[in-house]
Amino acid sequence: MPFTVYHAAPGLVAELTAELGDAVTAVRDPLVVADGPPRQAAFAANVWTAPEFIQATSIGQAAKALTAIQRNWSLVPTGHFRRAALVAEKLPRVSAKPLPFGQPLPTSPLGAFTLWDENLLLASPTTSEPVPDGSYRFAEDKEGPPSRAYLKLWELFTRLGQAPRPGELCLDMGGSPGGWAFVLAGLGARVFCIDKAPLAPNVAGHPLVSWCQGSAFGLDPRHVGAADWLFSDVICYPDRLYEWLSRWLALGECRNYVLTVKLQGETDFRLLGKFRDIPGSRLLHLSHNKHELTFVRLAAQAPPATTTP
Repeated sequence: MPFTVYHAAPGLVAELTAELGDAVTAVRDPLVVADGPPRQAAFAANVWTAPEFIQATSIGQAAKALTAIQRNWSLVPTGHFRRAALVAEKLPRVSAKPLPFGQPLPTSPLGAFTLWDENLLLASPTTSEPVPDGSYRFAEDKEGPPSRAYLKLWELFTRLGQAPRPGELCLDMGGSPGGWAFVLAGLGARVFCIDKAPLAPNVAGHPLVSWCQGSAFGLDPRHVGAADWLFSDVICYPDRLYEWLSRWLALGECRNYVLTVKLQGETDFRLLGKFRDIPGSRLLHLSHNKHELTFVRLAAQAPPATTTP
């Protein structure tokens, strides 16, 4: 029977195990093994898409078995830590440099492996993410962004291969102090932000950024008109966010959605299922998320940019 290995986002093994349900056959933090082909799992940082067990009675034999498949491998320790590290030392080095935002991701296949037992590798030559552990690290901008929230959008746009284009209209709900507006305006998009708190001076002064004092949830979608993107990193209960999102979707005037779903207390998988059931949507955990998920729904095609609200 085919099986898949899921690498849990840090601290979220229990959530990933619950998400995969009865398909789970083994758990060795941070890995969860489940029957069946790969499927989207919101709490997985990386998915091993072609895993197999490989017998190897020595450290050298293990390294040779891996390099016979391909060059690039990343170790995920789950046990036999010293022996696994010695195997990794015999493999070609994989670059661990931070990614420059805006540059293409690595294209060379990157496999993942662990030492399941002393003489047994669990390895997959292909994974869902082209970076070790599915962890995205960037060469950070330590001067411009007013908060580290900007890294969520850097990661998301890098992973999706899609971002707002120059001239497109982005609604940034609850965007103070302006980490997301900083990124969006830097891409040449027009940003309209609503928040009770003002934006940082360097963001507020950007010619492509407008700010209005108010509540993000108090904005009636019918009063906005067409928009290219709706962004929200607002702290609120997931059920309230879902109800708010439903009103925007019902109106159909916005083409792309990026919302942070802040998880509160015990994870409500029934509610997360409602987000996931929205056609064309995806839930994922970004490396720069905390106890939260990112909801994404993108238009199939990008029509011309819209007008300012």
